[in-house]
Amino acid sequence: MQEYLELKEQLVASAQELTQKGYLMATGGNISIHPANSEVFVITPSNFDYMKMKPQDVCLLDMSLNQLEGELKPSVEAGMHCEIYKARPDVHAIVHTHQVYASALTLIKAPIPALFDEQVRFLGRSVEIIPYAPSGTGMLSGTVAKHVRGHNNAYLMQNHGALVFGHDMERAIHNVEILEKCSLAYLIALCSEQKVNKIPLAVREIAFSKLRKDQKKSQQGEINSAGE
Repeated sequence: MQEYLELKEQLVASAQELTQKGYLMATGGNISIHPANSEVFVITPSNFDYMKMKPQDVCLLDMSLNQLEGELKPSVEAGMHCEIYKARPDVHAIVHTHQVYASALTLIKAPIPALFDEQVRFLGRSVEIIPYAPSGTGMLSGTVAKHVRGHNNAYLMQNHGALVFGHDMERAIHNVEILEKCSLAYLIALCSEQKVNKIPLAVREIAFSKLRKDQKKSQQGEINSAGE
C-alpha cells in the first residue's frame, strides 16, 4: 500500500473537496486517478460515504480491472474509467458527478455549445451528450469510450450526470466547476427563450488549439498542474 499511499490520499482529499463544494452528494458519483506511464489506477469504492473515506478504503486496480489493493468493492463505474484511460492517453484524472445543473441538461438532451472562451480553453469545443446506457454496465463503458475520443474534457451522460477529465485531479476539479457555471448559465439562457449567442468560430478554434496543446503535453508526460 505504501507505494500508492500518496495517490490514495490525494483521491480521498479530492473526493471530500468535491463533496464539500456540493458536486458529489451522498454516495453518488466516483473519481479516479491514473498516473502517467502506469498500468494501474486508483478509484473510489462503491456506495461509500466520501466524508468518512480513508486512504485504505481506496481501490487500486490494473488495466484489466483486477483489484490489487483495497478490501472494499470498487465503484461500479470502474470499467468506464478504465476504458476512458485507454481511449484518452492525455487523461490522468476522471470525475463523474451527478451535479445538479449539468444533470438537468442531460434530461433534456441539451449539449452546451461554445458559450465562453474559458469553457472552450479547458472543456473543449462543446459539451456533448453521451447516449443513455445503464449504470455499471459494459454497454455504458463501450458507449462512453466511443464518444470521448473527440478531445473534449467534459461530457453530459443522458439521464445520468457529468463526466469530466483533467491531466491531473486539480485540473479535473477546476473543470467540474467550469462545467457547472456553464450549465447554469445555459439553462437560464434557454429559459429566457431568447437567442443564445456562441463565441466567434475563430476564437473558439484558437482556444481549442491551446487545449489540444496541453493534451499532447499530458500524453507525453510533459505537463504540470499549472498546464504549462
